[in-house]
Amino acid sequence: MSSGPPRRLAIEHDDHHAEHVGHTADGRQFFLTRPFEPGTHDGNDGQEFVALFLFDADGRFLEARIDAFGPRDTMDRAAARAAFDGRLRDLGDVTFARIEVEPFAVERFGTTFGLVPRAPEDDDDRWWVTIEPGDYMAFTEPWDSGYYDT
Repeated sequence: MSSGPPRRLAIEHDDHHAEHVGHTADGRQFFLTRPFEPGTHDGNDGQEFVALFLFDADGRFLEARIDAFGPRDTMDRAAARAAFDGRLRDLGDVTFARIEVEPFAVERFGTTFGLVPRAPEDDDDRWWVTIEPGDYMAFTEPWDSGYYDT
């Protein structure tokens, strides 16, 4: 049984989904990622995004800078890459490293983005925090481990 949602959770820098997490020269923490809405069987082609999530030095959420690029099959990949590279460049000097941040959710483009807490569905389940949209990273206790499921 879980003790509840976290006040903060760690994200350990790695070579996969957490490749672009770290700290800016002015002390902020950041997470630059590529969330997505998966397509569905009813003809919805989904949507691809570039998202930069910024936190203060204590891990409090500050802002989300999100760009939408449409469905994966028709998106302008060069524009998406340029947006990603631009978001990283705009941060200035960064250090890629573990971050410890609070869960959050924001609405953009009719979609929920963030590190979103998910309550247990039954007594044997536990709390999770998932990166949304796309649910491609899922964190659970211990919240300070920094590791995630995909």
